[in-house]
Amino acid sequence: MSDTTQEKGATVSTPTLPPSPDEGLSRPELAAKYGLTVSGARPGLLAYIRELWGRRHFILAFSRAKLTAQYSQAKLGQLWQVATPLLNALVYFFIFGLLLGARKGIDKDIYVPFLVTGVFIFSFTQSSVQAGVRAISGNLGLVRALHFPRASLPVSFSLQQLQQLLYSMIVLVVVLFATGCWPNMRWPLVLPALVLQFVFNTGLALILARAGAKTPDLAQLMPFVMRTWMYASGVMFSLPAMLADKDVPGWVGDVLQWNPAAVYMDLVRFALIDGYGSGYLPPHVWAFALGWAVLIGVLGFVYFWKAEERYGRG
Repeated sequence: MSDTTQEKGATVSTPTLPPSPDEGLSRPELAAKYGLTVSGARPGLLAYIRELWGRRHFILAFSRAKLTAQYSQAKLGQLWQVATPLLNALVYFFIFGLLLGARKGIDKDIYVPFLVTGVFIFSFTQSSVQAGVRAISGNLGLVRALHFPRASLPVSFSLQQLQQLLYSMIVLVVVLFATGCWPNMRWPLVLPALVLQFVFNTGLALILARAGAKTPDLAQLMPFVMRTWMYASGVMFSLPAMLADKDVPGWVGDVLQWNPAAVYMDLVRFALIDGYGSGYLPPHVWAFALGWAVLIGVLGFVYFWKAEERYGRG
């Protein structure tokens, strides 16, 4: 078919196009017809887990690269991985152990390994949280340039801190030997305790990564939050001994002892230190360790996944 028009005495024939087969279809109908999907759309939860598992090699390589680069500008290099928490422990020993008498309730023969263990284990959670809160906001270039499950970043940062802790454990073992704490049947309990703490740390890093992506100023607040948490968790002193002569309700002591940082420190201390027996542990400590890991791990993962399509966008 064609239309005929007159132009300056000449007859011009213009062909008439057939109607489009897509005429009348809405945008969602057009997308469904041609198999189009929204760029960066959030996948289902199970699909997201499969994508994350598929990126496991990237997560491991990224964590190793970040760990290597962390002290690349320092002359001592990777020695700072163990020197930093050890120096913290020395400072806390001088201030709390010698000047303030925080050894109350702890046998003087085990106070040094008690303190060093607490500093190393709490630093694992502290560094995971502080790295997690910047996981998205501090890597916007990577987030905007590549398509990958964004949970890879906070998981990778938590894995980086786990690797750093394992280096620190070498120093911790030396401290234990120097103070007369030798391997015993409880030492293997360190493994499940650290696995549960890693799951907890990762969940908390995921929660704060989403919060930090929306509110970057949260990263400036976290050092104050973590310092308060450290003092409330018995890193440098025994919580029950400190609260024994204080006029505080009993539930306050229970809350402090059952907070996750205190729980994981107590479990590692119990496993490694001969003189730190079950009497120092709160009731049902393993149940609380498992509960915190499952609760925060699952909640953090789902909470982070819910905002997957919003990361890196204006």
